[in-house]
Amino acid sequence: MLQTFAILLVFQTVGEVISYALRLPVPGPVIGMLLLFGWLVFDNRLLPVVQGPANELLKHLSLLFVPAGVGIMVHANRIGSEWMPIIVALVVSTWVAIAVTALVTRALMRKPAAPSEGEVQP
Repeated sequence: MLQTFAILLVFQTVGEVISYALRLPVPGPVIGMLLLFGWLVFDNRLLPVVQGPANELLKHLSLLFVPAGVGIMVHANRIGSEWMPIIVALVVSTWVAIAVTALVTRALMRKPAAPSEGEVQP
């Protein structure tokens, strides 16, 4: 478990350094997560080390939402006074996400499959 935390912390730190050095608008932990994903795609030697403890962490993922809930409670007055723009933003962003997903899915379904090596083209 400690080794897994160290690996995750190293990738998060590298992501923070990249985000800070390049002044990217993406948080360092997100960059670190993408780096870890890329590492696991190309070299899966870390997978057995990370997989077990990561699954245990995922079982307790709901605990990570506690800070968000506390933030909502702390800013309840502001949310109460600005509820309409929040609702509009949530509804519009949800519909835009659904529409973009549908358009991308439709475009990908129309794209012809690439022929495999043994397949003869007409």
